[in-house]
Amino acid sequence: MKRSGSSHPDSIQRRLRRMVLAFGLPALAIVVAVLAMTLFYHRSYTDLLHNVTTASEFNQDFKSEIDLKMYYYVIESQYSEGLPIQQVRDAQALAQELLSTTTQRDSRRAITSVLDLCRNLEEKIYQIRDTQDYDSRQEQLENNIYVLTSLIQEFMYNYLYYESVQLNALQQQVQERLTVEMAAILLLTAGLVLALTHQALRLGRSITQPIVDLCARAEQLSQGDLTPREPVKSEEYEIRTLSEGFEQMAGRLDTLLRESNQRQDHLRRAELALLQAQINPHFFYNTMDTIVWLIEAEKPREAVEMVSNLSEFFRRSLSKGKDVITLAEEEGHVRSYLQIQQVRYKDIMQYTIHMAPGTGTAMVPKLTLQPLVENALYHGIKMKRGMGHIYVTSRPEGEDILLQVTDDGAGIPPDRLEQLVQGMEKGERVGFGLATVHERIRLLFGAPYGLSLSSRLGVGTTVTVRIPRRGKEEVEEK
Repeated sequence: MKRSGSSHPDSIQRRLRRMVLAFGLPALAIVVAVLAMTLFYHRSYTDLLHNVTTASEFNQDFKSEIDLKMYYYVIESQYSEGLPIQQVRDAQALAQELLSTTTQRDSRRAITSVLDLCRNLEEKIYQIRDTQDYDSRQEQLENNIYVLTSLIQEFMYNYLYYESVQLNALQQQVQERLTVEMAAILLLTAGLVLALTHQALRLGRSITQPIVDLCARAEQLSQGDLTPREPVKSEEYEIRTLSEGFEQMAGRLDTLLRESNQRQDHLRRAELALLQAQINPHFFYNTMDTIVWLIEAEKPREAVEMVSNLSEFFRRSLSKGKDVITLAEEEGHVRSYLQIQQVRYKDIMQYTIHMAPGTGTAMVPKLTLQPLVENALYHGIKMKRGMGHIYVTSRPEGEDILLQVTDDGAGIPPDRLEQLVQGMEKGERVGFGLATVHERIRLLFGAPYGLSLSSRLGVGTTVTVRIPRRGKEEVEEK
């Protein structure tokens, strides 16, 4: 029996080595592959985001500045700063830079067109410089310069569209990749458990009770019992090692489960960010129409002010990629929004913002107040004849903070009010974005928090937002 037993340790050791090689190398290969894919997608995403951001900044004022400078030059205005050659060359350099990092075919075609048009524009500028006749210069300005700048602007918009589409597709690929990674980890873990169970059964043919104990422990693990236990008692070194390996595996599985819970929390936050992305995109188009109207009405100061407010609005909207911001930042965001809207609706809207001292450090989901203020304007003030007022306030209440958006507009009929309240509680998407804001707050802070609604027909509406008085560190830990 001793001879028979003496042959087993070597055999067990060889099997363990083969098992390590069989599972360690694939796991390492998966880790390397995942790391390589992550680096690839990160670089692609960074390049695309840089291209979109750079093209957006370029397209904001290129046409208007070139057209204006050339107009001053042609009419020999005292405001003329000379030919905008350097600005055109800077645009060529920017287009060349974008071309070097652009891979998508349609995007490359669009940015190549921009580059060619910029070169053509430079030639047409020199042509105007070399023309002495005023009428000819004016004709070249209208038929060449204005047309070329319009085409450059159009192709740059095309480039922005194609890059944005590719950016969205890349984000979807990343999400799919995360799903594949989770499935691969689960399959690898399941395969490891099955292989270890099979090995235990084979060893049980030559070693009796210790292996039976190991099988019982394997059954406990397969049922989810990950509580650490004492290793199986055995005179064989290999069996003790195998038993200790089971307990280590239990600890690793417990760690994987905790990491899985953390990923679920990340998915919850991603869902919160996705809900934020659904907040009223038509505001941007309405604002741009107003800016165009102000320019056509020869009100440049008002147009510049509105562009400045719009820039501040979107700067705060981006919030450096954060989904949760301070109440002070949210106040600045909604103030920019109201300043923009007051240009459009100055004859019917006034507003007051008052935040109680000490509440500005509380954390809220980004774009919490703006949809509520937008509701107050479009569904309250605009439905009322005459001047209306919107009040945005905050006040502490125990361990919580109450935010209120009140208007003295048309109010909500009782049956519609009841429908909105029930829709928010049931998670149904009804009513002016209220359910979205309510759901985002619930996702972040839990059931006690969210929106409440009160209204009287012909008197006005008040939306109350209850949030906890939590600082940045507390929200990030949650």
